[in-house]
Amino acid sequence: MILADKIINERKKNGWSQEELADMLGVSRQSVSKWESAQSIPDLQKILKMAEVFNVSTDYLLKEDMEPDTNATPASYSENTDTFTPLRRVSMEEASEYIALRKAVLPKVGLGVFLCITCPVVLILLAGLQSAHVITASENVVTAIGLLVLFAQIGTAVWLFISQGGKLGKYAFLEQESFDTEYGVDGMARERLAASEPYNTRALTVGVLLCVLGCVPLIITAVLGAPSVVIVAMVCLLLLAIGCAVYMFIAICGVYSSYKVILQADDYTAEQKKRNKKLEPLNRIYWLFITVVYLAVSFITGRWDITWIIWAVSGVLFALIRVVGESLINTRD
Repeated sequence: MILADKIINERKKNGWSQEELADMLGVSRQSVSKWESAQSIPDLQKILKMAEVFNVSTDYLLKEDMEPDTNATPASYSENTDTFTPLRRVSMEEASEYIALRKAVLPKVGLGVFLCITCPVVLILLAGLQSAHVITASENVVTAIGLLVLFAQIGTAVWLFISQGGKLGKYAFLEQESFDTEYGVDGMARERLAASEPYNTRALTVGVLLCVLGCVPLIITAVLGAPSVVIVAMVCLLLLAIGCAVYMFIAICGVYSSYKVILQADDYTAEQKKRNKKLEPLNRIYWLFITVVYLAVSFITGRWDITWIIWAVSGVLFALIRVVGESLINTRD
């Protein structure tokens, strides 16, 4: 194996782009590209630095007949200290425990999200029935019951998030940092990924259909000029459909993504983790702001039957903000 191939293999093994490797070596991306295409050869100083970066010997890099050390631990680069440290190795036991925890925790987290999405349903439905004189209870009584259920659901959801989120805390590094895996871990993850793919596809399909078809009754009743109580009922049905869809996305698709976390694929590559880490403060501030806006508007207007749309609009805007944020990060890097 020639030097060019070894540079490519070691760079990809560590999950680095050509730009990242170039920054570590103090050269341009074009230089790394020329090395990897065998158009030029790095000088001795760069080879010594490369051996340190890749955590391999210079003999391995320079001798074509020398094979890589399969037991060598890849290295990670620290921009703050300009040093290289060994990546943490994840054992089969740790990977299996992480996957088992996700399978146990995510359905409960999904239930918490379902409760948050559907928390205004009782309030909206009771208010609609009361305004249509289907029930004789006063507006204050209806509002009190609806708010009681709303806060009970939110309280339960918060408890679920806190109690279940703590269980995965010890494995947070898997989704935030680069790591290496011991022998057999990647094979296990790939096997389980393939086995769970049909369930993931089915959950995605059903979830999307629920979100789309959940809007149909509401649109039809609004176009036909149905009584307000019917439209209110369709709003409640839509929220329940969205809640069920999101539950499946988290409880089923979330488990599927666990295997990609172990494989460091798709949204969990080294580059994507760096982007997510930079965008994390934006995520927290944005959703905290949206929550405050939702509650403020809902309490001030009392139109819980309408203010739920804030979440739908916020979700679309958040996707756009993420795209813009990632584009800015890529441009800066």
